[in-house]
Amino acid sequence: MSGPLKGLEVIEMAGIGPGPLAGQLLADLGADVIVIDRAEAPADKTDVNRRGKRSVCLDLKSEEGHRTAQALINRAGIVIEGFRPGVMERLGLGPDDLDDSVIFGRITGWGQEGPLSHSAGHDINYLGLTGALAAMGQVENPPPPPLNLIADYGGGTMFLLLGILAAVFERQTSGKGQVVDAAMVDGVSAMMGLFHTFKARGEWNENRASNLLDGGAPFYRCYRTKDDLFMSVGPLEPQFFAVLLEKAALPAEHGKDQNDPANWADRAELYAQAFARRTQAEWSEIFEGTDACVAPVLSMTDAASHPHMAARKTLVEVDGVLQAAPAPRFSRSTSPEINTPRAIGGDTAAIREELGEHSKAV
Repeated sequence: MSGPLKGLEVIEMAGIGPGPLAGQLLADLGADVIVIDRAEAPADKTDVNRRGKRSVCLDLKSEEGHRTAQALINRAGIVIEGFRPGVMERLGLGPDDLDDSVIFGRITGWGQEGPLSHSAGHDINYLGLTGALAAMGQVENPPPPPLNLIADYGGGTMFLLLGILAAVFERQTSGKGQVVDAAMVDGVSAMMGLFHTFKARGEWNENRASNLLDGGAPFYRCYRTKDDLFMSVGPLEPQFFAVLLEKAALPAEHGKDQNDPANWADRAELYAQAFARRTQAEWSEIFEGTDACVAPVLSMTDAASHPHMAARKTLVEVDGVLQAAPAPRFSRSTSPEINTPRAIGGDTAAIREELGEHSKAV
């Protein structure tokens, strides 16, 4: 193993979505991530979130399976789980059942406490409760589901990782673990800091598509091109906006009152007409390398072959599966090579042997 997290061991309780991504990102950076699974299954090379991990299958309701899981978690000192509150306790694997040095990473939508803490939900529901979803989309349509990047992975995965690494740092002085309660509603709300600032200053209108960053401004939105593709446009700063006006042959005087909302609707229509006159490829060539803050809106397939993405090898193909390279990058610590996901339960015997147990299946 290599990478900046070499030497860190993490136990991941098998789940879906933000928990597995957290484990993958830790493994990408060199951590030894062991997934506790329920039943064996063949390797699935398309399951990118399982890359770089090991897997052990345990029956957590059996005495032997419970003992092995408890030993693994205590040895690692870090566990990630995404169950509803109380599930790990009922399995006899809650914080009070483990060594007091264990960092217990809990990731949920609603959090460990509160009226909704035991209710089901998904990304769109958690996002809806924060005020973020209401600010997205066009006025004439309901707010769109912005994939599950914001609540699940932004407010969930990333804050779980921040919490775990912060707890690891704190444990160096205290010698003790603690519970990390990574609630997506908390994480998304924390990411809304800039917009809370705008609102407090009276600079944010809660009507959708009427503000600087929600598609209301004609210089911060996407435009359809002649070939029914799109360009993303975002020159917020006046010096960058001037480049857009020049390159798109738009009126230079628009730079004088760029931020006046009274002009935005008419100008958006004018800009839309301008972008519809050329193809995406033509506009990309015009704006390539400029400070106009204009870029093509690419499909996942096309993104890999864009010159910039290709030069950085941001997206790579492993065993025929297109996926992201490990991120972020470090000047000295090289992340391990991407490995195709292993069979679920394929490491059971080896892991049990590490614990000094016999290798028969539980």
